[in-house]
Amino acid sequence: MRLEYGFELQECEIPRFAVEAVEGIGKLFTLATLVLNVLATKQQVEIVFHGLNPEDPEKKIQAFKKIVESSPSSPALTYEPGQSGSVPGSSSYYQWLTVGKD
Repeated sequence: MRLEYGFELQECEIPRFAVEAVEGIGKLFTLATLVLNVLATKQQVEIVFHGLNPEDPEKKIQAFKKIVESSPSSPALTYEPGQSGSVPGSSSYYQWLTVGKD
């Protein structure tokens, strides 16, 4: 299913992003740069990481943090884990993460 929807970033109090289960490392680099750009104008973003096994979301979060913190102009950031778990009736696991400016 494809859904197209448009909105302006300034219309969104807390921008939210998702990392799909089969996304590779390239998407994490793209997400890291997008998050840094959004945090230039917003206080925080929320990201949901998901994967096909229980360890996937946390592995993706650790890689994301490493990439973001490697930026020479990255502001001091805070990371607050949110809800995690699995989706009933599927093999999908997730972890929410709030990233904010310190």
